[in-house]
Formats: sequence, C-alpha cells, structure tokens
Amino acid sequence: MKKTFVTICISFIIFSSCTSQTKYGKPEVDPSAVQKTFLQWWNYHYKNIMLTRDFVALDENSKPISKDEFLNQLTQGYTIPIRLVSNDGLYYYKLFKIKSTSDSSIKATMVAAAVEEYEHYKMEGQLFPPFHFTDLNGNVLTNESLKGKIIVIKCWYIHCAACVKEFPAVNKMVLDHKDRKDIVFVSLAEDTPEQLNVFLARKPLMYAVVPNMKIYMNSILHLNSFPTHFIINKQGKIAKVLMDSEGLEVALSKESKL
Repeated sequence: MKKTFVTICISFIIFSSCTSQTKYGKPEVDPSAVQKTFLQWWNYHYKNIMLTRDFVALDENSKPISKDEFLNQLTQGYTIPIRLVSNDGLYYYKLFKIKSTSDSSIKATMVAAAVEEYEHYKMEGQLFPPFHFTDLNGNVLTNESLKGKIIVIKCWYIHCAACVKEFPAVNKMVLDHKDRKDIVFVSLAEDTPEQLNVFLARKPLMYAVVPNMKIYMNSILHLNSFPTHFIINKQGKIAKVLMDSEGLEVALSKESKL
C-alpha cells in the first residue's frame, strides 16, 4: 500500500512538472555542426534567421526573454541564434553557445550584425526625423504632406550592388500595393539628379526618387550600410528598420494590416 502511494505521488509530480512547462521544438539544425565552417554557418544564418521579424526569443536554457535582451546578448559575442522547429506558425529563436573551436569569423560577423540589428531595434517607436524632400519629378514630400500614411523609405546609391539587385523585388512590392492610397514609397539616393536620371533610364525604380541625400542619411539617419529600409507608421513613428527586401515585405505586410 505504501509503495503504491509513493508511486502515485511520484507519477503525479512528474506529470504536474511536465504539464506546467512550455514545450519548444528542437533546433532545425545541429548547433554544433552548423559551426563547422564559417561558410556553413553563414549560409544557414543568412537564409534562415531574420532578426527584424517578430519572434519568440529564448535564452540558452530555453527561457523566454525579451527581444531587447536577446539582441543584447548576441552583441556580446558568445552566442548565435538558431530557429526551432515549430508547427504553430510562430518563429522561435534560441541562443546557442559559439564553440571555442569555431572559426573566429563567426563571432566577429555575428557581433557586427547584432550590433546593427540592436541599434535598428532601438529606433522602433521613435518619431522619424523631420524632412522636406523634393523628388526627381519636382514633387515635394514632407512629414505634414504624408501625415496619416504609411511611408516606405529605401536608402541607397547607384554603385551599391546590393541596393540595385533588389530593384525587381521592391518594384513588385510597389505594384502589389498600387491600390493602397495610404502607402507611399520613397527612395533617398546619395547621387545627383543627372546621375540618377541616366541610371534609372536603364534600371527603373518605382519609388519616388530623392537625389542628393548623402548628408541627410549620414548625419540625420546615421546610416552605416546600404540598402537600409524604413517603415514609418501612420503616426509618423518608425515601425521597422531593415536591411533587405525580404524582411521589408514581411514587415510591410504586417503594418499594412494594422
């Protein structure tokens, strides 16, 4: 009788403990194997990790933490993010230790990317700086004239290969939202009107293109890399800052439904 009672108690404790815990999926790749070479890790990270998206952030012990803390830990250079397998439509990113035997370039690249992502994340919710732009067609764009609209801003320059490579993707995005009068697409370019007119005649961009924006982008927006995309919500606040068109599409889809 006593043995049966103990067995029941143990079973109850185990059952209670298990059911009170949130279960997360296993890593979609082996965290150690993916660090075998820098190229192997980078191919995984570039194709599967999007730190700008909304995700459930987990520390090394699978404890949920804020996105702020998650990005901050990545800037320390001890961990990499790995996505967990999930069937509920959510994204789960968990931190895993960078192996001492891993290529040092993994740590350096992860830290550089995390620092930039963290800076962008901290910009969310802030008012976008005042502006008074004139595009190549002579249209004047200001905070006041675009009030109440979602503004998508692409920052670039002619000799940025990555900036130009995404033209087809961002042009498609413009076409996909052509019936939305409350969404405006604006691009800020470093180059002169003359340079842009020649270039865009060969490679069209369906945004309103504003020339001579180097000082504004460097001194006001404090940009260090290109392309950089901003989504500004209808209240004039920065909703997202992104480095690629894929992340932009995801973020715009969400913002446009709010």
